[in-house]
Amino acid sequence: MIKRVSFRNRGIEVVGNIHLPPDFEEGGAYPAVVLATPGSSVKEQIGAIYAERLSAKGFIALTFDPSYQGESGGEPRDLEDPAVRVEDIHCAVDHLATLSYVNDARIGLLGICAGGGYAIKAALTERRVKAVGTVVANDIGEAMRRLLPDYRQTLLDVAVERTARARGAEPRRDPWIPDSLAEAKAAGITDPELLEAVKFYRESEYRHPNSTNRLLFVSYGALLGFDAFSLVPELLTQPLQVIVGGRQGPTGQYEAGRRLFDLSPSKAKHFFEVDGAGHYDLYYKPECVGPAVARLAEFFSEHLAP
Repeated sequence: MIKRVSFRNRGIEVVGNIHLPPDFEEGGAYPAVVLATPGSSVKEQIGAIYAERLSAKGFIALTFDPSYQGESGGEPRDLEDPAVRVEDIHCAVDHLATLSYVNDARIGLLGICAGGGYAIKAALTERRVKAVGTVVANDIGEAMRRLLPDYRQTLLDVAVERTARARGAEPRRDPWIPDSLAEAKAAGITDPELLEAVKFYRESEYRHPNSTNRLLFVSYGALLGFDAFSLVPELLTQPLQVIVGGRQGPTGQYEAGRRLFDLSPSKAKHFFEVDGAGHYDLYYKPECVGPAVARLAEFFSEHLAP
């Protein structure tokens, strides 16, 4: 069963779905997990896949559209602001703490892809979160600095764009990924990971009309200055479960997961590799998601115990 909810991030209405366990009773007091989703993704996509499976294991699972995206409010649309995305997570925990059927001493956090970096950044100061899991986590700032052909030039372009917008120009929105496999191939793209992303987001059953595949160009200013993992050795005190795909690729998910694991000072940290899985396989393929969820359920059951 899914319950539609909304909560506030300052002046913005954030819209989410709470996935309820099959034996749910209003008078219960359940452990809960907040899910932070990848960049460009909406709550009906990867978040829903993991939330549905975690709720089947007995957890309340909350997934939501980030501010400025999907069904959530906020202007300008398609803004990806790491600080706001981190605050969305804090506000999601606020919301869970108001629900009579959530045990607020048993709240966990799961971040996937860019959401993994945002989840870690939130957990650094969010002591209501008792355990943190990540799947193919990325520090989106590091990834952008690594993947953009010339990120210093991008920052100059952002400066030009901000000036143009201040003078009344229409905002620039760029695709996160090509809009179709045909468009990707016409552009000469052969990277199998990127093609898998295009297939998932744009041409599979998981394509969703609320996922615009557009990034407000000025977002690059905040993204390129973001560092998700820098304070992990000092501030990440919670138990940590890192899940990566065994097939390494250009997304850097394996290396980022290993770096996060090594930085964590927790005595209760775990590294789990799904053999043969690539980055996007762990978004939706049952043979890859299944082992990941089984490990997450075991981890959260242990560390969100009464």
